[in-house]
Amino acid sequence: MPDRKPKLKIVLLHIILLPTLLFVFYFFTLAPKPWTGVDEAVVEKIAKEHGREAKKPFIDLGEGDLQLFAFLLAGVVGGFAAGYCWRKLVGEKSVKGDRHDEGK
Repeated sequence: MPDRKPKLKIVLLHIILLPTLLFVFYFFTLAPKPWTGVDEAVVEKIAKEHGREAKKPFIDLGEGDLQLFAFLLAGVVGGFAAGYCWRKLVGEKSVKGDRHDEGK
């Protein structure tokens, strides 16, 4: 009979979690319109109130996945550079005459 208690807990957990997840997904489908980003909902609204219009971007990547890929690529390059120079970025300062300072 010792195996019955963990199985009961798992069944009760599923009885509670599955309806909860279904309700959450259903709740998010009730949104009356698609959500807008901060740039559309706030920045453009305030800019129009002050009489400013949007300008053409300096580097126009269009819309969609190309912008996401460009940001991903920039993050990879920045992460690689930070990882490569990690000891110089966050390491302790070397003291003259230190054992690690001999080769310089």
